[in-house]
Amino acid sequence: MGLKIYLDGKLVEKDEAKISVFDHGLLYGDGVFEGIRAYHGRVFRLREHLQRLFNSAKAISLDCAISVDQMEDIVLKTLRANKLKDAYIRLVVTRGIGDLGLDPRKCPKPTIFCITDKIKLYPEEFYQDGLTIVTASTRKNIPEAVSPRIKSLNYLNNILAKIEATLQNAPEAIMLTKDGYVAECTGDNVFILKDNVLKTPPTYLGALEGVTQRVVMELAAKNGILCREEVFTRYDLFTADECFLTGTAAEVVPVARIDGRLISNGQPGKTTLKLIAEFRKLTLSEGVEI
Repeated sequence: MGLKIYLDGKLVEKDEAKISVFDHGLLYGDGVFEGIRAYHGRVFRLREHLQRLFNSAKAISLDCAISVDQMEDIVLKTLRANKLKDAYIRLVVTRGIGDLGLDPRKCPKPTIFCITDKIKLYPEEFYQDGLTIVTASTRKNIPEAVSPRIKSLNYLNNILAKIEATLQNAPEAIMLTKDGYVAECTGDNVFILKDNVLKTPPTYLGALEGVTQRVVMELAAKNGILCREEVFTRYDLFTADECFLTGTAAEVVPVARIDGRLISNGQPGKTTLKLIAEFRKLTLSEGVEI
């Protein structure tokens, strides 16, 4: 028996998990999604992820047609079907099947699917030695065009920046706003530490409000580390005492070099290592039981 996928009310084999070519998620990127993690038999921050999913859906006038509790059951049911206790979960809601036009009213029913599988975004040495990343020339979409708080299926802006990173053999790329401020990376939020103050860009600049980002801010507060959302530039990246990225798949990963400049001495800093340890400790005990 292979991997089971939840698709519109049924658990189907991976090879049978198919959607229509008329689905507006495929045709236009019209839909929303969440990436979620399960650790040691518990789904970490599941309610926060589901709330962000439903908020994103509401922002684009997409009716998920089921409740948050029912969506939670889908996630847990899919994990159980695949006998997974440590997993990455991809939960997707598309506008559904329509015609070849843009009008969402022509899509009477959303498509919902859930994939649960293993994932390891970065090898362990990156957490020990830090990432070498670059700044992309591709700028973030302006918030007035597409709100960064909507986690939509249209990721082309991020993909273009990811292509730039790949062409430079870098695992990630910093994305700037149209005015040159640091927004986020292609798939992660970014933090810097300077003079014992931890800073992350505010969401209004063009960054997704990250679940892991918020967890790290909570952990910083509990450990007496001053943390705030603040605007900063590439100069602040280059001159930071420490830098790290956060994301559901990446968790908390240090950055050692950006655009050829070493961050401090080029080694993960003590605050970063402390937060990595605290985050991993939290995942051992917190979450919705599978």
